[in-house]
Amino acid sequence: MKNTLLGLLLCAALVTGFAGAANAEVGVTDTEIHIGQWSPQTGPAAPWGAVARGTDAYFKWINANGGIHGRKLIHHYFDDAYNPAKTIAGVKQLQEQTGMFAWASGVGTACGLAVKDYLMENRIPWVGPSSGSRHWVDPPQKYLFNVYPLYLGDAQLLTEYAITEMGKKKIAVVYQEDDYGKQGLEGARYMLKKHDMELAEAVPVAITDTDMRPHAMRLRQAEADTVLLFVTPGHVARVLGTAKAMKYEPQWMSTTTCGDFPLMIAITKGLYEGVITASFGMMDPTGNVGEVENINNPKHELMAKYKKEVFEQFAAEDERWGYTFTAGIGFVEPLVEAIRRAGRDLTREKVVAELEKMENFQGIMGRINYGPFDPQDPHCRIGQQEIFLQQCTADGASKILTEWETTKFIPKSE
Repeated sequence: MKNTLLGLLLCAALVTGFAGAANAEVGVTDTEIHIGQWSPQTGPAAPWGAVARGTDAYFKWINANGGIHGRKLIHHYFDDAYNPAKTIAGVKQLQEQTGMFAWASGVGTACGLAVKDYLMENRIPWVGPSSGSRHWVDPPQKYLFNVYPLYLGDAQLLTEYAITEMGKKKIAVVYQEDDYGKQGLEGARYMLKKHDMELAEAVPVAITDTDMRPHAMRLRQAEADTVLLFVTPGHVARVLGTAKAMKYEPQWMSTTTCGDFPLMIAITKGLYEGVITASFGMMDPTGNVGEVENINNPKHELMAKYKKEVFEQFAAEDERWGYTFTAGIGFVEPLVEAIRRAGRDLTREKVVAELEKMENFQGIMGRINYGPFDPQDPHCRIGQQEIFLQQCTADGASKILTEWETTKFIPKSE
């Protein structure tokens, strides 16, 4: 009788324990919150690997200052080498074997597209993809919150500035053969059409391309006076170097992805001087057009704080302070804020609800706005639509060319 009663009690305890485990939120314990991220630490996009390292240092800083409601942020990031197949394998392994509460950032349009459906089908929040792809917001997904301004907008503002402020007549685009490059090409064509102009040349680049002579030759033959570059930093360096050897020197422009001027000056061996790019933050252009700012002595109060307290205390000794590193902080600030607002009784649904309430939230990037989920309205997940233009100086500083400009969202059907 006693054995039977003991057995029943043990069964009841087990059932209760399993029920409690089933109701617990994946990736959350009494003391920890597990966040996943992929990043190209090697391969053709390795210069962008600093994004994840910036996130990592930021999380360590938060933990050193008490965490969030008594919990530490446990950051799991892996090297996918900018290879979507490796992204899929790594995300599934971390999610199914360790259990992530949410995913943060993640470099690359193709890499993100490889796992987007998996994350959304499993209702796992993904905040701040490190890519300005329209796919994150069109159609909008309930658990996906974009932060990065869209490449479509970068191309619009760059093209408009080249035409109206610089008087350029023949604009070409060098674009990566994926959605990153193709959306830059689309944005440029959209703005050229507004001015009754046509593209001088569109030059595709495969991620495996190393010889840029055919690409530069096409640009020179088209007599393009302005070239927009929607490729990796490594390809930018090769294009500029090859064109320089051919004595072909148009006005080069690029997207936010290549807006880390100290990095680009280093890998182009100085050829990046004079290049104009879009930028999404780390400085405030308001009232500062014509001014020069240096990342090593940031005027932005929060950037200065992050340099002193996050970078200098928690980054690796061989890490380089710059916009790529700090972008890894900016992309995840909304997620951190939403976790904080959600309180101690943390769930994914509460984090989603807090993100949807965000209005004009601003960290080191521009203003972030979300809204209640509406499957017909991309703006409920678009995050930031403001950018400004900057020009690289010889020492890698930024000359501010415009104030914040709100770009137009171009739906797929337009």
